[in-house]
Amino acid sequence: MFRRRRREQPEQAIEQESAAPTRESGPWDADEPHPDTDRIDLGGLRLPHNPDFDVRLASVGDQHVGVVALYEDSSLQLQALAAPRSSGLWDEVKAKILAQAKHLEEQEGPFGSELSGEMKADGNSRPARYLGIDGPRWFLLAVISGKAAVDETVATAYIDFIKDVVVVRGDEPMAREEPIPLRRPNEPGAEQQQEQQGFNPFRRGPEISEIR
Repeated sequence: MFRRRRREQPEQAIEQESAAPTRESGPWDADEPHPDTDRIDLGGLRLPHNPDFDVRLASVGDQHVGVVALYEDSSLQLQALAAPRSSGLWDEVKAKILAQAKHLEEQEGPFGSELSGEMKADGNSRPARYLGIDGPRWFLLAVISGKAAVDETVATAYIDFIKDVVVVRGDEPMAREEPIPLRRPNEPGAEQQQEQQGFNPFRRGPEISEIR
C-alpha cells in the first residue's frame, strides 16, 4: 500500500494550489487551482490519501500504466492517457468498449455518460462501471468493478476518490492514447521510455505491484 507523501512543489505550483478552485470537484488538471491536500505522488497522477484503500501500481513490463485501488470487495482501475488538444477521447473510447462488450448499457453518472453492466473475462463475469473524464490534453478512464458497481454506498467512496485525483499531463509531446508516465512514490523521476500503444480495455491485464 502506498504511503502518503507531501510532494515538494516549485513556488509556482504552490501558488496555483493555494488559489481557490473554479470548480466544485475534479479530477483536477495540475495547472488549474485545486485543493492543497496531502496526495500520493505517482508522477502523472497524484492520488488523494484514503487509509481504507489499498492502492497499487499496474505495470506492463517495466512501464507503469495505471493504478488499482482495492476496497470493500471492489476495485477501481485508473489510467490516464494523452489526448488531442482539440477534442476529448471518451466518446471514441466508449464506442470501442461497446463494440467489444454489447452487454453494457449507457447511463448518466457523476461525470456524465458512463457504461455499466457485466465485465466478462476468462469465462467469469463481474459487475462493472466504466467512467471517462476528458481533461485538457488528457483522458482519465476509471473502471469500478465488484460490489461498488452495484452498491452506491461503496461506490461513493470511489467517486469521491476520483473527484480529488490530480492529472499531471506535462508539456512533452505524446502520441494519442499514450499512457501518461507513472512512477513509484520513492522514485526521484518518472521513466520516460514508453511504447506507443492504442487503447484496448480488454487487453490482458497488467501486473499489479504493492508498494510499502
